[in-house]
Amino acid sequence: MTDAPRTARVEAGAEDAGLRLDRFLARRLPGLSRTRIQNLIRNGRVRVSRGRASAALAVAPGLIADVDLPPPEPLALEPDDVPLAMLHADADLVVLDKPAGMVVHPAAGHRRGTLVNALLGRVQGLSRVGGRERPGIVHRLDRGTSGVMVVARSDRAHRALARQFHDREVEKEYVALVWGRPRPGVVIDRPIGRDPRHRQRMSSRARRARPAVTRVLTVEPLGDVSAVRVALGTGRTHQIRVHLSEAGHPVVGDALYGGVRRRVPARVAAVSRLDRPFLHAARLAFRHPRDNRPMSFDAPLPADLAAVLADLRARTAKESR
Repeated sequence: MTDAPRTARVEAGAEDAGLRLDRFLARRLPGLSRTRIQNLIRNGRVRVSRGRASAALAVAPGLIADVDLPPPEPLALEPDDVPLAMLHADADLVVLDKPAGMVVHPAAGHRRGTLVNALLGRVQGLSRVGGRERPGIVHRLDRGTSGVMVVARSDRAHRALARQFHDREVEKEYVALVWGRPRPGVVIDRPIGRDPRHRQRMSSRARRARPAVTRVLTVEPLGDVSAVRVALGTGRTHQIRVHLSEAGHPVVGDALYGGVRRRVPARVAAVSRLDRPFLHAARLAFRHPRDNRPMSFDAPLPADLAAVLADLRARTAKESR
């Protein structure tokens, strides 16, 4: 049995105006697919404060929806015996350092070898709020991104953490290597959505975009590139990669957003060794879902990124002498 209430209540904000009801609920209820939500609406399991619930209903700010949550589906995933770098574990959650190259949850073409498969092999008890394919998954990192993630072990913890992410109470800081030299302290405030011409990309030119805010905290110039630390005010798909690329500073090694160059200046030749974007989730801070105490976790740069950065720093120091 789940420890979560059987009904979830969600209220639409200004950023949700104009969304279809099914899309709005899919965004607010982690792990429930639009198809599953559409079935709940058809079966009368969704009630709204204004009018009659339908999948195509246009959401207005202030609309309240009550959703009768379906019981958790039995897991049909196979556990993998894969080591995980655990930073913290208790009865409610696990914090880990995800390696680059690992997909977070199963999808087409990735039925094994995902973080979910590894969690099933290492952690007893994961929340079911995210659905059968995403037990415990509160948030995600891109496949090529390494760093700190929090995973829920109970439904109550999952919902509490998801609320913190939604309400922008979670502190998220990343380390990236970018082309050029951004200005320290700059705030990039551009809504992000699916690129209308390239469906694998996200873009600020999307017809339907959601608010996204990225702040550049520090900048360390290293020749033609810079090591930067950035903080996220929101958590949109590919947010850092999109914002920095559109600002003229794509993440080094990011082929999707212009971070891979055919000709690399000799002074930064070390970046040619990268086989993924130089992007690492370095810090995650939130409040514990059980007692509200503040928690903060840091993950050091993995060896591949640390080696490139060390070479760039050594070259820069040599040139400055």
